[in-house]
Amino acid sequence: MREVPKYEIVFEKPKKGEYAVVIPVINEGNRILSLLSKFAGLSLTDVDLIIVDGGSTDGSLDEVSEKGVDTLIVKLGGGKLGAQLRCAYDYCLKRGYEGVITIDGNNKDDPSEIPLFITKLKEGYDFVQASRFIQGGKEVNTPILRKIAIKLIHAPLLSYSSNFHWTDTTQGFRAYSRNLIGSQKINIFRDIFRNYELLFYLSHISPRLGFKCVEVPTTRTYPHGEVPTKISSLKGNLQILLTLIKVVTGGYDTK
Repeated sequence: MREVPKYEIVFEKPKKGEYAVVIPVINEGNRILSLLSKFAGLSLTDVDLIIVDGGSTDGSLDEVSEKGVDTLIVKLGGGKLGAQLRCAYDYCLKRGYEGVITIDGNNKDDPSEIPLFITKLKEGYDFVQASRFIQGGKEVNTPILRKIAIKLIHAPLLSYSSNFHWTDTTQGFRAYSRNLIGSQKINIFRDIFRNYELLFYLSHISPRLGFKCVEVPTTRTYPHGEVPTKISSLKGNLQILLTLIKVVTGGYDTK
């Protein structure tokens, strides 16, 4: 049985695409509006745009139905990012999408690169990970401590545990096949995935179970003088490290 937080479908337009672009947000303010304006300038076909809100109170989502968003979901149950994503994946499976692309709502990624992910899904890949660190990728204003943590800790540990060479494992810009997110062996619909655990777990377990994985070059841009992130304190970063260790030592693997 799927363990999915309660969620409300605020509005839902008729399904027009075979793929869903999911944007998890909470109080992103002008950042999500800037991201949606980028989408408005694109000609993305075969794609539905879905926002999954963690409980925003800043009014930034009040008029998104007029800004190209096809569905707005609001998580009502507990948990943070992992819970939001479980709501979105449950919705996407029920609606019959062939694949899901996720992109952060803080306007650091470039939605014009989404066709790269769709192409890889159509080629038979199950997990497509954005990377600013492979050939063709680009990083702009990446905080030095974050870059060190990714390159020396996060990516190496997940590469070792998964037997797949990852280079940019903290990114939420990804794509998954319907086969992967619906897999009983992976079993993403568990209440233990409440925050960042699910992102790390999928990088760890997908290659181990034989799912076809690949990285694609993308650009990630941090604004000058600001680090848009929900992880800011020493305690928050320590919790991320402890979660990562639990993931790579099999703490979330299905028994």
